[in-house]
Amino acid sequence: MAADLTVKIGNLTLKNPVMPASGCFGYGEEYAPFYDLNKLGAVVVKGTTAKPCLGNPPIRLAETPAGLLNAIGLQNPGVEAAREKIRSLAQTGVTVIVNVAGHSVEDYLKVIEVLEQDEGTAAYEINISCPNVSAGGMAFGTDPRIVESLVKTLRSCTAKPLIIKLSPNVTDIAEIARAAENAGADAVSLINTLLGMAIDTSSRRPLLANITGGLSGPAVKPVALRMVWQVSSAVNIPVIGMGGISNAQDAVEFLLAGADAVAIGAANFVNPTVCIEAVDGIADYLVKNGFSSVTEIIGLAKNTSADKKGGACGCGKK
Repeated sequence: MAADLTVKIGNLTLKNPVMPASGCFGYGEEYAPFYDLNKLGAVVVKGTTAKPCLGNPPIRLAETPAGLLNAIGLQNPGVEAAREKIRSLAQTGVTVIVNVAGHSVEDYLKVIEVLEQDEGTAAYEINISCPNVSAGGMAFGTDPRIVESLVKTLRSCTAKPLIIKLSPNVTDIAEIARAAENAGADAVSLINTLLGMAIDTSSRRPLLANITGGLSGPAVKPVALRMVWQVSSAVNIPVIGMGGISNAQDAVEFLLAGADAVAIGAANFVNPTVCIEAVDGIADYLVKNGFSSVTEIIGLAKNTSADKKGGACGCGKK
């Protein structure tokens, strides 16, 4: 008998807990020839801004051992053009989650205001890793007070689920998650990319024109898994885990750590069918291990004695 894969994110029910991460799947056109996108829990489309954005100058991508650095710079056609793509994707039956980005509160509001006119958007994922021009360029997601204020403002203009995408480039990610929850967020997703860089020893210059970029891929998985564990213990809203997931086993690890759903990013560039393989792999894992529902394994690793071995410093002392 097949296991029940459905999960809930706020008032949104997903047929399974797997989705592609924003920025790694476009609007789905390139992946649609490989499999039916409607078999995914949802599709998270690329970051959408109020106005068209050309992004950063090249070079914008650099491979690193077990990872990928990117400094794309939120390149997108702007919300008015993206609206048509989102509508078309939703008409195929796909549950569409729109990643919303901006450099001011007004930017975020404009995107949501435009998309609220259609039924195509099922939920919003709010990228709070953007620099807040009103706060001198500090990222929205690094200050819990700014996070709380932003989420409260956005909460007042939509009844659709708000998923706050957390940056790992903070001292205490659980504190940021709690601020989002307190302000009315329906869920959090994490982690966004880690800040990194690479240098070309031949030219003796940074590989990326932007100098620094976001690191994703297998290299970040242990950090992402640890943060999902911490955040899922700190909040009572659903957690969407991401960061270095490359196969079904990785996805199951995140579910066991407390994620209610998972998003797969850079692995799509290596294996375009990785998301649907993860759906099938999770289903197989549940059946083989005697579980009737995916919800039975969410946070299950925390029910063992493993979380009692040592303190947060990892030194074995409480």
